[in-house]
Amino acid sequence: MFIVKPQFSIETQVDGQEVLKHLERVARTCYKSEGNISEGSAARLAAQLIKSGHEAMIEHYSVTVRVICDRGVSHEIVRHRLASYAQESTRYCNYSKDKFGNQLTFIEPCFWDTSTDEGRKKYDIWKRAMEYAEKAYMELISSGATPQEARSVLPHSLKTEIVITMNLREWRHFFKLRTAPDAHPQIREIAVPLLARFKELIPVVFDDIP
Repeated sequence: MFIVKPQFSIETQVDGQEVLKHLERVARTCYKSEGNISEGSAARLAAQLIKSGHEAMIEHYSVTVRVICDRGVSHEIVRHRLASYAQESTRYCNYSKDKFGNQLTFIEPCFWDTSTDEGRKKYDIWKRAMEYAEKAYMELISSGATPQEARSVLPHSLKTEIVITMNLREWRHFFKLRTAPDAHPQIREIAVPLLARFKELIPVVFDDIP
């Protein structure tokens, strides 16, 4: 049994200044104001678009992100409908095979402080449950069950890999929901640092999201 932490990688090669220039060229089509393009005008226009709520213009650029998380978190991610997804399939992936290390991989829970007795007790209960799920899955496969049959015993904590493509407007919506204090701790574990990375890569567009 493997236990790993969630992670992400941004698959799109992003040049933030070029993104802003692209959005400006698109937006100025509406007013045929291309003649107003100048040094620094792209950032100013992007800020104006967002402040005025004219976010349809920022739909004209998309970013693809690869996320490793648990199945429960992935269920929340795919509720964002204006996106494209590719996800590791438990129907077709046979985790008893060598390429998976003949083991299941689970995402480590982030909400228990294992330096305390109470936290360690909860973590140990969780770990035993994962060990049992892995044992049941492997026994089903050994008994001739197909992966799509054996997956019925797999828990939310199972690691999954999901590739997400969203336009910038939908990424803004995603971050507003998934970095909020009342969002699930495990999706915040991905969304908070991902938002910070987006802010580094693309100026202006995400600056108003805490």
